[in-house]
Amino acid sequence: MTDLPLYKNPELSAEERAEDLLSRMTLREKIAQLDMKFGSQYCTEVHPNDNCSVTATSDYYWDRLREDFPDGLGYLHDNYSVPAVMNKLQKFFIENSRLGIPVIFTGEALHGIAGTRATVLPIPTAWAATFEPDYAYRAGRVIAKETRSLGIFEILAPNLDVARDPRWGRTEETFGEDTCLSTKMAVGIVKGHQNGDISKKDSVISEPKHYCIHGIPEGGVNCGTARAGLREIESCYLPVFEAAIKEGGATDVMVSYNSIDGDLMMTSSHYLKTVLKERYGLVGICRSDWGGLRRVHYLHKMAKDPKDAIYLSKKNGLDCQGGDEYPNKLWVDSLEELVNEGKLDVENINESCRRVLRLKFRLGLFENPYTDEEGYKSVINCKEHLDTALEIAQKSIILLKNDGILPLDKNKYKKIALIGPSSDKVRLGGYSAKIVDRELETIYKVLQEMLPDAEIKQCDGCGISGDDFRFALGDQHHLAGIKAEEHTEDIEAAVRLARESDLVIFCGGDDTISSGEGRDRCELTLCGKQTELMKRLFEAGKPMVFVMIHGKPLVIKEESDMCNAVLSCWFGGEKGPSAICDVLLGNVNPGGKLPFSLPRRSTMIPCYYSMLPGASNEYYEGRGDALYPFGFGLSYTSFEYKAMTLERTGDTDVKAKVTIKNIGDVVGDEVVQIYVEDCESSVVTPRVLLKDFKRVTLAPNEEKTIEFNLGYNAFRLMNQAYEWVVEPGTFKIFAGSSSRDLHLTGEIDL
Repeated sequence: MTDLPLYKNPELSAEERAEDLLSRMTLREKIAQLDMKFGSQYCTEVHPNDNCSVTATSDYYWDRLREDFPDGLGYLHDNYSVPAVMNKLQKFFIENSRLGIPVIFTGEALHGIAGTRATVLPIPTAWAATFEPDYAYRAGRVIAKETRSLGIFEILAPNLDVARDPRWGRTEETFGEDTCLSTKMAVGIVKGHQNGDISKKDSVISEPKHYCIHGIPEGGVNCGTARAGLREIESCYLPVFEAAIKEGGATDVMVSYNSIDGDLMMTSSHYLKTVLKERYGLVGICRSDWGGLRRVHYLHKMAKDPKDAIYLSKKNGLDCQGGDEYPNKLWVDSLEELVNEGKLDVENINESCRRVLRLKFRLGLFENPYTDEEGYKSVINCKEHLDTALEIAQKSIILLKNDGILPLDKNKYKKIALIGPSSDKVRLGGYSAKIVDRELETIYKVLQEMLPDAEIKQCDGCGISGDDFRFALGDQHHLAGIKAEEHTEDIEAAVRLARESDLVIFCGGDDTISSGEGRDRCELTLCGKQTELMKRLFEAGKPMVFVMIHGKPLVIKEESDMCNAVLSCWFGGEKGPSAICDVLLGNVNPGGKLPFSLPRRSTMIPCYYSMLPGASNEYYEGRGDALYPFGFGLSYTSFEYKAMTLERTGDTDVKAKVTIKNIGDVVGDEVVQIYVEDCESSVVTPRVLLKDFKRVTLAPNEEKTIEFNLGYNAFRLMNQAYEWVVEPGTFKIFAGSSSRDLHLTGEIDL
């Protein structure tokens, strides 16, 4: 061991090893570590079902790799395959690196690792709908185990944008409109990903995105600028990233494409250096989003040429360029020239390279660069992971309306018309694996299995998105395979089927064209002829249940009025159909709550519960409040909020105890939500803000007292001097079942 270079000594710390290795590297080798490239473009066999995946028998164009990366490479992205293929590629990079430096394989894993193999979990919005951070943690564990088993060490997730413009297509990737809910879910998912130690063989590096405000793009259009003031930024958006890094331990961060009030994130010294690295203490790297760095030059017009764009970003704190950015040679040449010209301090390069090398040592890649080539077979799609996918889907379903028709009476409804474009299709959501090795069960198939004595007939009636959709692919190669689905439109056949039945279940909502990255909308109504079809079904005069499978908030005032019951089911992953049928039949009592407000009209935007007071809530056309508010969700049972006590336990600490009872006939879940109102403040604050919540299961007639400990952050505000303070005075504390339904109230003086 004594004859080996220090960086090869596993008994030394990652910091010591990184420092030694850094001292042995050329400037070009250091710069090359700050690059990430698209992997499948170098393979000999791209997977026929996914242009970002590689077949299990693929080889690589080794001469091209040698030519393109003579100084090594930091990261390789979009190379989803089996470990044997990944190992072969890793071996190349180690053997063709002068100092034997391995590469970090990275990938998309929003709700399951991308490619063609992984368990597809419900979308993150569905995790948020459970109002149970443990489900985010458990989802993270599934993702980490499957990702690492395939030889991938880092994932470009989670999406921690607080999404307050429902027109934005990527809303489905987030944890909703609220800072408190998003923060708790963020900590859960990051801890699930990293498991306390990224060297473990079931852990991955977590990279929250899109730092720091991407969920309120102007006009709702992807990558649009964010119009937000400093107080709003610090109060509503930054706390989610702060918690993910300081509490969750998130290692890396992906920087947003957009600007905040003209301050472009990729070139912002304030947000990248002062906030992210100095205040939050980010230990890993921050990188640009896919193709984002090039926009500094060609779109934002902040740089005269690519070299200048690279200079601006690197000088101001960006560590690495993301995928599909400038070619490796241009990246390395430009930074080398900038250092040699004296424009960029070499310590800038050293610090970023140091961060990358520390991660590679912390991952254990110098001792264990290769992945077990058989182990993934017992990990991918194992029963435990599929059970987790099912449980999250079940717990995320929200009952928005019910006149008593649900759960369905199996003895009453013997002829069921299952209608709609999602009745016989599985809606997985964006950034999903493309499943090729197994058949997924649809609602139609599952319902037939669960109701063998009923006559169930299915008809799409219409589609969701047509072939005329517009989407500028641009730099987003990973979206190239998403196309409009083929469908047969036959509204008359669907109506005939409804008339012959004694119950209609309509399954519709979104698909991967009406919701997802780049799928921004100016209307939130149901796409296609879904509403027209529902009107015709309503005219048939039969009871109707609306199963809404969606990615983001939709306007369903008209549809809701026509139906006896409405379920919000999100893109529920591969087990979503089973979860929906469980809820329809009462095998599961729905207990999910809305992580978003659902507006009455598409034009009522913004429509989040915590908007600042000061304006009327009425329009010429009618009410301006949400149709279904944030935190709302019904149950097959009823709950009584009986009492709340408040006890001051410190200068800015309060213990709240809430007693709740199940006064219905079945076991059910309720999410007890705690909201705080600052009764007299030096700056304008929301009417109420969610500060804590707990999901509780109660048997019939069971009563529980739930304890909440509210601290400094529950009562603080950023005052006129932009300082965090808890101002002396009276605070109201509410306990309720939604942001609108606040059943218990108490006051406390601080």
